[in-house]
Amino acid sequence: MKWNEVTNIEIDGVDSRDYPEFCDAFIVSAECKETGRHLTDEELDKLTDDYPEEISDMAYQSLI
Repeated sequence: MKWNEVTNIEIDGVDSRDYPEFCDAFIVSAECKETGRHLTDEELDKLTDDYPEEISDMAYQSLI
């Protein structure tokens, strides 16, 4: 699944001491834009692994 195919992304594991990498942040919830289906744990893990920069950006934004 591609990053632009998901919506309502929620992350967890954000720790300001990890700035700027936020290496402990991960996706806990997201939905498929096209169908509204909640992603499985396996899909969430894959997105977390495949898009670390996007997750880092989201983690940073959650702190400001």
